[in-house]
Amino acid sequence: MSQSRIVCNLVAAAALAALPLITSGQTTGTSQTTGQGSTSKVPRASDGKPDLTGVWQGGSSRIGTWEEANGGGGTNATTGQVTPFAVRGAQEKAPYQPWAAEKVLESFNRRGIDDPMARCLSPGVPRTTTMGLFPMQIVQTPKTIVMLFEVFHVFRVIQIDAKHPDDLEASFMGDSVGHWEGDTLVVDVIGFNDKTWLAGTGTFHSDKLHVVEKFTRMDQNTIAYEVTMEDPAVLTKPWVQHSTIMLRPGTRLREYECAENNTDLQRYEKLLKDESVFRRK
Repeated sequence: MSQSRIVCNLVAAAALAALPLITSGQTTGTSQTTGQGSTSKVPRASDGKPDLTGVWQGGSSRIGTWEEANGGGGTNATTGQVTPFAVRGAQEKAPYQPWAAEKVLESFNRRGIDDPMARCLSPGVPRTTTMGLFPMQIVQTPKTIVMLFEVFHVFRVIQIDAKHPDDLEASFMGDSVGHWEGDTLVVDVIGFNDKTWLAGTGTFHSDKLHVVEKFTRMDQNTIAYEVTMEDPAVLTKPWVQHSTIMLRPGTRLREYECAENNTDLQRYEKLLKDESVFRRK
């Protein structure tokens, strides 16, 4: 793994511990991407659909290579050109039921010590796509779209115009099927377990989670990403988030091994013996 990516990861990982966006049924307005994509600038596959093929970074709005876009502050970098389709304004807060909001706040007060990723568990959907710590690669054919994630060697196989199988087994990444609505790839995901977080610290969900993602390539550099998360067991209404996924030319996926030399588990067990060391007051 390159030194620049390591720096990016450390800075961005710290951001993941920020206060989670939670409400008890009250929400703010959602932000939208600005402008309209120029169809003449959108690469297209042989079947005429927008071509999503490439190596990308979620959770960013900066144009350029991985090093250019993440220099001087990781995914919070302030250098480099920003895509004209960047999300503006405040995002919608997570509409957790009151008891669930208390659980999320408790996780925040414990500084996210129970983050599933610390145990080398797959981040789930949509967190794997939006966290931006590591690159993702998209391989597209007319009938199948494959998403490969450097982090934890996670992958998604999205069958186009298919149905979810009847014998689904609960999993970290769920089961994905997709279809095209004009130039937007719509992905429906079900079949989750309850062992991942949706976004920031403590944003848990149940195995009733249903996710709908929309990928719209706006230009050469940008995919506009919209995700709707429904979970009647913990949310009061669907939770909608918007972000951008940025092309990272010249970047390749590299080997990622989490379990080897992972000392987080030992630290976790030690810290639990005295929560006063880390717990927020």
